[in-house]
Amino acid sequence: MNLQPEAKLRSATGALSIAAGWLSYDSGRAGDAHSLYGEALAAARIADDPELEAHAFGCLSLLAKAQGRPREAISAAQGALTVAKRLGSARLLSLFHMREAGGWALMGDTSATDKAIVAAHTFYAKGPSDADPPWLDFYAPGELAGLECLARADLGQHERAAAGAEQAVLLHGDAFARNRALYTADVAIQHAVRDRPEPEAAADTAGRVLAFLPEVRSDRLLQSLHNVAGALQRHSRVPAVADWIEEYRATAATGGGRA
Repeated sequence: MNLQPEAKLRSATGALSIAAGWLSYDSGRAGDAHSLYGEALAAARIADDPELEAHAFGCLSLLAKAQGRPREAISAAQGALTVAKRLGSARLLSLFHMREAGGWALMGDTSATDKAIVAAHTFYAKGPSDADPPWLDFYAPGELAGLECLARADLGQHERAAAGAEQAVLLHGDAFARNRALYTADVAIQHAVRDRPEPEAAADTAGRVLAFLPEVRSDRLLQSLHNVAGALQRHSRVPAVADWIEEYRATAATGGGRA
């Protein structure tokens, strides 16, 4: 039996599983995503494909954090780091350190979070290399800033989180509309929940999030909008906030950004 073609087939199948898993994650089907990422991890190990294995671990870390399972998120990120050390991609190590930071932040461990964030920035500063996998293109400076802002938000550092989310949106420019929409929603939330709330700024930013619909179709974005509405509800007596909530409810009633 020629094992090389079989290994390539396993790797290709695993890559498809990751792509399908991401679509499931983005559409709110976490169970399907977990199963698909697990299939990708198994395929990677059978094919002895470390890049695919690291990618699958990273996806499992992201999913675990999204589901509120910080220990699992940390463990998967550390698994990704262990495998990725063999690949020679500093940017890949940066991403997985940031995934680890997200898990530590969800646990409320500020020291471990800061350590992981510093490592992420240190590796990112080493620059791109030929060893970077093609799928890593999304991990631009805006994404680095955005992931840090999410960690800061989970630690309750709302001032830093708001500034980081604004930076992420600016650095993304016109690229990655879905990510820009999600980080813009986070800016709105941080303005609403910071120590000195800025409800009018939150409402203005939240209005920019609605503008992404229906072009950006994502259950994650709809959930983010729901979270924005929850954060703004406490400021509903502010006219700008009341107007946004009314607009949001009208959008939700018509199906939002769903296809």
